[in-house]
Amino acid sequence: MTALLQMRDVWVEYGDRIVLERLNLSIEEGAFVSIVGPSGAGKSSLLRLVLGQEAPTRGQILLDGQPLAAQCGPDRGVVFQRYSVFPHLTALGNLMLAREFAASPILARLFGTARRSAREDALAMMAAVGLGDAAGLYPAQMSGGMQQRLAIAQALMMRPRILLLDEPFGALDPGIRADMHVLIRRLWRQHRLTIIMVTHDIREAFTLGTRVIALDKRRHDPHAPHRFGAVATYDLALKPKDEALDTVAVAGA
Repeated sequence: MTALLQMRDVWVEYGDRIVLERLNLSIEEGAFVSIVGPSGAGKSSLLRLVLGQEAPTRGQILLDGQPLAAQCGPDRGVVFQRYSVFPHLTALGNLMLAREFAASPILARLFGTARRSAREDALAMMAAVGLGDAAGLYPAQMSGGMQQRLAIAQALMMRPRILLLDEPFGALDPGIRADMHVLIRRLWRQHRLTIIMVTHDIREAFTLGTRVIALDKRRHDPHAPHRFGAVATYDLALKPKDEALDTVAVAGA
């Protein structure tokens, strides 16, 4: 595998508070990286750096060997813990919106052949995440699991290379969460994604990831706790997951 994403001596500071320091990571294309660590260790800050929402205070982030643009791009998708869908649009409308904004930033509308193509792609994506019969439903009519499936489909509509997951299953019941694990693993393989997932659930990290990175502070100053940031304290490569698990049918949540 080749290095898709590299972080070289990356620091994140907010005023005099250091969140991350001396972060050096190389993430291969096709990896499923789980990020774990205590609250305040900079896990979500790391995701924002990769997404392009923030730039490092010091250091460099490279994508395909080139400096990462300090803006969100279609090559990166994100799914949050709370369902990031638009309540006033149907499930189908939510998925088509990304294509509409990309093609027409001002009007956010597609017409003719372009609209038919976007609609076909959106319906195919809905079927892929187990929402084939939910095109006309609004988010308020959907369960939590269905809304999170919709958020994942929304993130995949622009065919990103990197999918960022920020505690994506934390608000789901255990049974639905297990279904979502099967779903995300299948989509990871089918779409050949590189996934970076933040989770507080150690079992989830090891179940899904091909690599687990732990962020934490190695240095502590009781008189100035904000003056030291988190580093990668552990970086564990895991054995490939059993591909037979990806053939399990995903039940509707």
